[in-house]
Amino acid sequence: MTQGMKRSRVNEIIRSADAFVRSFGFTLPPFAYWSPDQFRKYRNEAAGIVTARLGWDVTDFGGGDYEHFGLFLFTLRNGDPAALATGRGMLYAEKLLISHPGQMTPLHRHDIKAEDIINRGGGRAVFELFMSDGAGDVDREAEVVVQTDGMERRLPPGGLLRLAPGESVTLQPGVWHRFWAEDADILYGEVSTVNDDMTDNVFAEPIGRFAEIEEDEPPLHLLVSDYDRYFTD
Repeated sequence: MTQGMKRSRVNEIIRSADAFVRSFGFTLPPFAYWSPDQFRKYRNEAAGIVTARLGWDVTDFGGGDYEHFGLFLFTLRNGDPAALATGRGMLYAEKLLISHPGQMTPLHRHDIKAEDIINRGGGRAVFELFMSDGAGDVDREAEVVVQTDGMERRLPPGGLLRLAPGESVTLQPGVWHRFWAEDADILYGEVSTVNDDMTDNVFAEPIGRFAEIEEDEPPLHLLVSDYDRYFTD
């Protein structure tokens, strides 16, 4: 049986991530610092936060090994996926991500979301990239074509794209990618189409999107994966 992440470890990661984000002169929005009780107090006014799943996201992808197979995320803004059909409204999302050397985000793609992933600072980011075949599976023969800051880049299947601070890559729907920090912790920005983490992550291996949490201490702040449990009535 896979061991979950202890809440005490999640709280520790949140504290560390907040300090790392602040070291780049970036301040998270006020709701980031609400306690669970404050979240309940403002639950009516904060319905948009819960519905859009804005906030803290710490995941080991269900594997129980965050240090080697995990990612920190904070969703800053996100629209309604239903608006995509109308072409009007808030059709975009924005996140911050942090990864550490030796920690990989698993190979995955999206059906709907196009995204720019930007190295905002720290070390060099490495992306392993594949195209999709006709069935949507990993194509291990097709050349990879992506844009980096508006410039076309071509790589062999499974080619490694390295991004220095300030550089970015545009990943269209269907482009398989996994990434990691090569030499130092990295703060990434992600600007994308409306994000639906419940349905629009397709992993190459049978893994989960969210961590299973063992409640060994109270949460410092709620994770987006806590919202369903805290706001069901």
